[in-house]
Amino acid sequence: MAESNDFLAWVRTSLYGAELALHNGDAVPRRAIWSRKDPVSVLGAWRNAFGQQELDQLFTSLAKQFSNCTSYRFELLAYDVVGDLAYTAGLEHTSVSVDGEPRSYILRATQIYRREDGLWKVTHRHGDTVNP
Repeated sequence: MAESNDFLAWVRTSLYGAELALHNGDAVPRRAIWSRKDPVSVLGAWRNAFGQQELDQLFTSLAKQFSNCTSYRFELLAYDVVGDLAYTAGLEHTSVSVDGEPRSYILRATQIYRREDGLWKVTHRHGDTVNP
């Protein structure tokens, strides 16, 4: 139980802070919580990435597009921790400027995590838009 509580605390602090920073134009915190060990992948709502180089390009590109995040909330729907692996599934509710235009949207987001040297790191993300 302590393992699950520690993971959830990380999701609510480090992961949340990294996503908020990205939506305000700063990719550094998001990149810091992602694994530097392949394989890593993103099947994104706007773009996909496979491997370290594509991941760096994706996060840099997204940070350039995003600014002025007025609201970001991760609605956790399911999660599990099994040893050094974990996952989350939920809804990301975001209000942000994209290329200077205010937008609000909801993404379904599923992520897979691996514990590396005692720290949780994201290894895979799948996100897609929720159609109203």
